[in-house]
Amino acid sequence: MSSSSKDRGEYKNVALEEQDVAEIKKALATGGSKDPAATVSAVAPILCYCLASITMTVVNKFVVSGRNFSMNFLLLCIQSVVCVACVYAVKKAGVISFRNFDMQDAKAWFPISFLLVSVIYTGSKSLQFLTIPVYTIFKNLTIILIAYGEVIWFGGRVTALTLVSFIFMVISSVIAAWSDVSTAVGDAPADAAASGALGSVTGVVHSLNVGYFWMLANCIVSAAYVLAMRKRIKVTGFSDWDSMFYNNLLSIPVLMIASFIAEDWGSENLTRNFPPDTRGLLLFAIAFSGAAAVGISYTTAWCIRVTSSTTYSMTGALNKLPVAASGMIFFGDPVTFGSVSAVSVGFFAGIVYAVAKNNQKKAESAAKPETIIPMSRKP
Repeated sequence: MSSSSKDRGEYKNVALEEQDVAEIKKALATGGSKDPAATVSAVAPILCYCLASITMTVVNKFVVSGRNFSMNFLLLCIQSVVCVACVYAVKKAGVISFRNFDMQDAKAWFPISFLLVSVIYTGSKSLQFLTIPVYTIFKNLTIILIAYGEVIWFGGRVTALTLVSFIFMVISSVIAAWSDVSTAVGDAPADAAASGALGSVTGVVHSLNVGYFWMLANCIVSAAYVLAMRKRIKVTGFSDWDSMFYNNLLSIPVLMIASFIAEDWGSENLTRNFPPDTRGLLLFAIAFSGAAAVGISYTTAWCIRVTSSTTYSMTGALNKLPVAASGMIFFGDPVTFGSVSAVSVGFFAGIVYAVAKNNQKKAESAAKPETIIPMSRKP
């Protein structure tokens, strides 16, 4: 009898130990620890991600907003070269790992890289004509295109709460456009009273129309890039670092050819784009933005690993506020009731979207049958 009790006791101890091991493994894999040290450690990647995102947007705006800047392809080519160099250096240091260059992988990934070039180019052209708050708000519309693209091609679905977030995104974009046009038209006569207010207003509206055209193109191409990359990753089995390495490496020849064909490489135009008095600062800013792209990729992976994908998506939603504010602080973008309202509504839409995606993920997980073999008997 005592022997039987002893056996049952040992069985219980083994079962409990196995359960403890399973819980530890789960905590290590998901970062599910709730102690204060884990909470503090999660702050660093979130702050680094926000800082990298804001820095890259501000630096790109600084470079392309020069009065005579027109060499966007050259700008993107330099950024890609710096990005590849940084990623390769980090790999050599043993911090990250990704597969070596393979021609078959390059051929399979080239269309994705070409789409990325289109995304970055249209984004830089948008920033050239639009303010950072307007650019940030309209970027939300890409989420809507991606969501319905997933419904069509991947069998995704849009929940009621997600649809509500989309409605708020559209409202914020309408408010931003109305505020942008109203402010620009209102300031135009004061800027050029001598040359005629009507001509000035016409020029301002034309400039905004060009900016919104590039913004629309950027939203469409960005959605196409994300949807195409999702399908291609399944074929190639690329990791995030593989994608980043091939994207930037394959874009270099495309950007160089486009720059030689479409841009003026004459000494006079080069001097206009890179004035001698600010040339060093501009080249440093371009190189820095290329390195910031690596920082965004790394901090994204770091944030997801230390926290969760839900926390990361919420961080991305909340990050739109400081990104929009950076334009008002560093570039003197007008702070009006309309611009603040648009940013606030867009900020709220981002939070609603993050919550909706989290709820959808929980519902889908709950609907799946449990496949994990339990380690102990349920009471």
